[in-house]
Amino acid sequence: MNTKTFFFLLSFCFFLLFSAFVYGQNPNCFRVTFSDKNNSPYSVTHPEDFLSSRAIAKRERFNIPVVVEDLPVNPQYITAIQNIINEPTSIIAISKWNNSVVLFCPETTNWQSIVNKLVDSLPFVKDVLPVANYPKSKNFEIPVYEQISDAIVYNSSCDYNYGNSIGNIYLHKGDLLHKAGYCGENMLICVFDAGWENFNNLPSFKSLYDNGQIWGTRDLIPGINNVYIGHSHGTAVTSEMASASEGSMVGTAPKANYYFIRSENPWSEQLVEEDFWAQAAEIADSLGADVSTASLGYTTFDTLYKWQNIYTQNNNDGKSSIASRAASLLAQKGVIVVNSAGNEGNNSWKFLGRPADAFNILAVGAVNGTGAVASFSSYGPSADGRIKPDIASVGWDAWIFVSEGFLTQGSGTSMAAPIIAGLSACLWQALPQYSSLELMQLIREYGNRYNNPDNRTGYGIPNYYQLYLDHTNSIQDNKFPSLSVYPNPTAGELRIMREELRVTSIEIYDVYGRKVGEKFPSNSLDGWQPEVEGAIIDISHLAQGIYFLKIDTDAGEVIKKVVKKA
Repeated sequence: MNTKTFFFLLSFCFFLLFSAFVYGQNPNCFRVTFSDKNNSPYSVTHPEDFLSSRAIAKRERFNIPVVVEDLPVNPQYITAIQNIINEPTSIIAISKWNNSVVLFCPETTNWQSIVNKLVDSLPFVKDVLPVANYPKSKNFEIPVYEQISDAIVYNSSCDYNYGNSIGNIYLHKGDLLHKAGYCGENMLICVFDAGWENFNNLPSFKSLYDNGQIWGTRDLIPGINNVYIGHSHGTAVTSEMASASEGSMVGTAPKANYYFIRSENPWSEQLVEEDFWAQAAEIADSLGADVSTASLGYTTFDTLYKWQNIYTQNNNDGKSSIASRAASLLAQKGVIVVNSAGNEGNNSWKFLGRPADAFNILAVGAVNGTGAVASFSSYGPSADGRIKPDIASVGWDAWIFVSEGFLTQGSGTSMAAPIIAGLSACLWQALPQYSSLELMQLIREYGNRYNNPDNRTGYGIPNYYQLYLDHTNSIQDNKFPSLSVYPNPTAGELRIMREELRVTSIEIYDVYGRKVGEKFPSNSLDGWQPEVEGAIIDISHLAQGIYFLKIDTDAGEVIKKVVKKA
């Protein structure tokens, strides 16, 4: 995690849980990397076996091919490595992109013999690396997904009273992006963290559950299987995006959907947590996430386990770490990947951690509400000389909700990353024609230091609203009060009234940027009625959700957002 010291005290319960963990010095968890995916029961021609329909639609939308690296790890290989170890074993982490699993061998007394046996006996075992020591008594069954649930929030108003939290969003002009109508509807943000203690019980977040905006959770830490206990860092982080408490705390994406993944063990810092981070990235991809955000980072590990401190600052190259490689791949698969830069600026390490060093992601440094750099914010560049952090946001005295239910201020790049993640979701909602890589580059280009980047804020503080204005082809609705679309929401018919405007065409797009319908004035289909200077369009055949009408007129192009009800 960015640091093991947070802006609030851990509960006594957490202390007891931590004290219950008694670790030995020898490893009993091993990352086993395979050389291939030969004879896999999975195929790139049947991605529905390992990707959700939402993920497949995104691949199609941006012409991202499903390739061999997307195939799950060959289950025959997993069975083989477990069979060859003559003692009880469990699989506690899996990475299809790295083609590896983490094998837990609780009874082992000679860890080097485990490594030798796997490498020498199985030709498809490429490498074995010790990554953790976990207590023998824990239940290490891999938990299952909570079911994902689609839902739509129909209230289209985005003009909020932010209260104190205006300080989180104002620096990026994100409040103006909200007022333009983009608050994250139908976007999915996956959050990787250490726990969301009490999040599901706080009144401030009740509407998220009532509206179906919490799509599910996954706990990757063995023996817990409940993200709502153990740690509250995720509660604070998510509040900066998801809160919608008028006059108190409004997040940067209050109408987005969320999926929580615990990838961080709150009670220790071990190399296996990078495996969990990589697995979380793959889960986000399989769900079809639009944005991922993690206020986590790795530099050194617990000194009790000297065998796992294999990295130095020279390894902050975007390639050495399994988590960094996964972050880079996640961005290439069509996800805006946001990660905190780290809080090492005042410490001996000083530089950013992993996976903030990844390629093509947004590593976020911390500033205050006036743009002054926080001293604790980790320094760049990456070990191979790339500009890092990429951008900066408010992480010094940012406003947050904590697990006790009150509003306070917290500091750390942990607080900066979710602000950027939420705004990025809203921006992508507004500009669905761009890919994740294209949008992340635009966000860098709209930083206030783009022409003079440094090693503290990178390309600087991005102006999200100006980016939106410069890259939308639409004419703002308030310039054309004579063109209206109603009823909105609708279950079937939409009436488009144009008065004096001459409309040349109307196209309908879904949130993925795919055209799902079109209409021309000369076509009487759907009831174009010149006598009332308007049109009736039937969208009853479309699935419920958010759609955009692109209306070409003799005075320019107008984009209208509409909601299709069930």
